[in-house]
Parts: sequence; structure tokens; C-alpha cells
Amino acid sequence: MTEKNSGLSTDAEDVVLQQQFVRAITSFEAIILSQIDIKNKLADRLNYSIRAGIIILGFVAISILILLLTLSSQINRISSVVSEMNQDFYSVAADMARINGYIESMEKQVALLNNINGQTAVMDEGMATIARDLEAMRIAVDEIGGHLGQMRGNLGNISVSMDRMDIEVMNITHEMHRMGGTARSVNKMMPFLP
Repeated sequence: MTEKNSGLSTDAEDVVLQQQFVRAITSFEAIILSQIDIKNKLADRLNYSIRAGIIILGFVAISILILLLTLSSQINRISSVVSEMNQDFYSVAADMARINGYIESMEKQVALLNNINGQTAVMDEGMATIARDLEAMRIAVDEIGGHLGQMRGNLGNISVSMDRMDIEVMNITHEMHRMGGTARSVNKMMPFLP
């Protein structure tokens, strides 16, 4: 009986072991297949990257070729521009020589500044004198303004007096007219008197 039990247990263990073995092989196969799939995907990506790099390098090579062709076609033009620049440099050199002459003449004129400084000091003294004279003139003009104010006041007084005199003359005229009325009535009565 123990032999039967032991035989049954070993058969069951063998079955379990076989199932575990089959599962392990299936898992191993799945792992290997996934690795192969990942490697295939990576290889495809690498191929795409290489193709893209080759295309980019082709574009770079074509652009460099176009650049070289453009440069080679422009060499004659560049050489003519360089010769024109040389002529411009000659004209610049001539202009610089003229500028040097101007600078030398300016240096001579700057050397004359000492005399100008002396004359400027004399002019400063003259300007100070003129400023003093202008101040005196301003004071005199202020005094004249004061006198003119007084004259305006006097003219106002004269105007008031003239207005009063006009009133008095009008009163005198009125009185004379009134007094002349009696003389006229006497003349009417005695026309033969002178």
C-alpha cells in the first residue's frame, strides 16, 4: 500500500514537474520571442535612422555642391570687386593725405590760440566795461521812468485843471449870453445907438 501511495505520488509529482517544465519552456519561448521582436523593432528603427541620416547627408552634400558651384561662378566677380576695393583704398589713402594736411593746418591755427586767449582777455575786460555801462544806463532809464511817472501825474493834474477851466469858460459864456440878452433888448429899443 505504501508502494502504491509512493507510486501515485511520484506520478503526480512527475506530472506537476512536466507541467512546470512546459510552463517554463513556454515562458522562455515567450521571452525569447519578445526579445527577438524588440531586436527587430530596434533594427527597423536603426535602418530608418540610417536612411534618414543618408538622406540628410545627401542634402548637405548637394547644398555644399551648390555652394561650391556658386562660389566658383562668382570668383571673377569677387576679383573685380577686389580690384575696385583696391582703387577705393588708393582714393582713401589720397583722402588721408589731404586730411593730414588739414590736421597740420589746424595745429598751426591751434598754436595761434595763445594770441586769441590774450585778445579774449581784453574782450572780457571790454565786456565788463560794457556791462557796467549797461547797468548805469539801466539805472538812468529807471530814473527816466520815475520822471515820466511824475510827468504823467502832472499831466493828469493839468487835465483836471483844464476840465475845470472848461467848466468855468462854459459858465462865463452862459453868463455873457445871459448878460448879452439885456444888451440886445436895449439895442432893439434904441437901434440908432452904436
